Amino acid sequence: MAEERVQRRLTAILAADVVGYSRLMQQDEAGTLSALKSRRSDVLQPLVSKYHGRIFKLMGDGVLVEFASAVNAIQCAIDLQQAMAAANADLPENRRIVLRIGVNLGDVIVEGDDLYGDGVNIAARLEEAAEPGGIWVSGSAYDQVRNKVEVGFEGLGSRTLKNMAEPVRVYRARPDREAKIARPALTVPDKPSIAVLPFTNMSGDSEQEYFADGMVEEITTALSRFRNLFVIARNSSFSYKGRAVEVKQVGRELGVRYVLEGSVRKGGERLRITTQLIDTATGAHIWADRFDGAVADVFDLQDTVTTRIVGTIAPRLEASEIERARLKPTEDLSAYDYYLRGLAATNRRTRDTCDTALQLFYNAIERDPHFALAYAEAANCYNERKMNGWMVDRDHEIGEAVHLARRAIEIGRDDAVALTYGALVLCYMLHELDDCAPYVDRAIALNSNFAMAWSASGWMKICYGDPDAGIEHQARAMRLSPFDPRMSWWQTATALAHTCAGRYEEAVSWAEKALQDQPGLTGALRMATVSHALAGRTAEAQRMMARLRQADPRLRVSNLDDVMPPFRRQEDHLRIFEGLRKAGLPE
Repeated sequence: MAEERVQRRLTAILAADVVGYSRLMQQDEAGTLSALKSRRSDVLQPLVSKYHGRIFKLMGDGVLVEFASAVNAIQCAIDLQQAMAAANADLPENRRIVLRIGVNLGDVIVEGDDLYGDGVNIAARLEEAAEPGGIWVSGSAYDQVRNKVEVGFEGLGSRTLKNMAEPVRVYRARPDREAKIARPALTVPDKPSIAVLPFTNMSGDSEQEYFADGMVEEITTALSRFRNLFVIARNSSFSYKGRAVEVKQVGRELGVRYVLEGSVRKGGERLRITTQLIDTATGAHIWADRFDGAVADVFDLQDTVTTRIVGTIAPRLEASEIERARLKPTEDLSAYDYYLRGLAATNRRTRDTCDTALQLFYNAIERDPHFALAYAEAANCYNERKMNGWMVDRDHEIGEAVHLARRAIEIGRDDAVALTYGALVLCYMLHELDDCAPYVDRAIALNSNFAMAWSASGWMKICYGDPDAGIEHQARAMRLSPFDPRMSWWQTATALAHTCAGRYEEAVSWAEKALQDQPGLTGALRMATVSHALAGRTAEAQRMMARLRQADPRLRVSNLDDVMPPFRRQEDHLRIFEGLRKAGLPE
């Protein structure tokens, strides 16, 4: 008999246990057991049910709960701690039942009703490390909930947890609704502007969430190809996923005149898309419609939705733009399905999900060897692996990344995403700056709304020795996607530009902005270290160097070129080396 295949899934895990449980039991065994049983039935179980979780293990004073959504896991954790605090209010200190909670998003092994693996272990280790009444959240979970829950987060940096081979990026969640940073209003552009909000998955199957998200991705991409429209990037629109917000608020925060809302129902071979276009200034519904068809007609349905939007908000457009917006990524629906699943995995930005995404993109390529976007996204996975130190066979993986990037550019000559990611990979892996810059220029000409193309262009401008142009292009990327998960990278690039221009105070400010959101981001730590050192603040530079070496303990002056940009000006290259040496980087 063939060996049974291990079943895995990505899930959010909440781990909780009682602080000082042994002491409580010694003082009053019967009373403690009674109180614990009451808290489970009256507080824990109703909240788990409210947030659609499942208790899969009870261990005396501890509990493990799984959730399909990291947002639900965090919200349940917050409500649980608040409910426990309320229940303890009238009790003496030595009778209170106080919890520690850890939350992680990760890959788990499924065995019957039980779950195993690092996805569970990290949650348990976070819970052990948390302070009484506290909630510690892994970086993978934080990346999914930032800007989606009314919770304050404090970055704690990368922590080495018990029995974990690699450090884990950690945040402390605070049930402090005033701690959430208010989003400033943005100016509405002087041309028609729109954000496509996440569509509701009406399929009754959480496994189809990626498909609903994929519809938004494709409609946003099609709209962004129109030069006469200003289109907010999908990454920023998705910061509203799972949240009930007024369209007027969305209009203010994203700086757009129109918002598209909708839902997707996929059942068998049938597909239904419902949409409504709303004016954010007045809250008025401009139109609402329903589009039905076969799953095989998905691209035609997307075209119909896009055409209806464009015809309403910007009717005078060139025929060439309309034709370009109708480009299909692939004719093979199986390849397209693998691609959408891969995109959903890349959004979580962990080592495991990067590996999962890479395999899914390879599956898409196997189904359609001419699928440019699949090559581009697969190549970008290798970029993520190199940037985060996840490569196992460096030479082989760099060679594979280069092959994928070249194929993406070759096949996707008219696709901004394929050109941008292909160029970035070749530039980062091989330092082919002169060859790659024209590809990014063409990407911007094809899609002036693609935030990542502007950021890539800005990075290359910095490398060419034009930091002010680099800053301008990074700012353009931030405006097109003001709540993007990659914001810290763009802020780091801005810090690099100011460093190259000799403006060290501005560089420090931008590096610290990046570190507020991603405390363990090595690029930002490098720039903060360099700029503090070159500004003459030795103590601050040494403090940052300690954090940098914790995040990247292998970094030395001798291997610094592995992470250096392909500078054209020798002084820019030497400036980074000088700053890190001053701060104490070992040779």
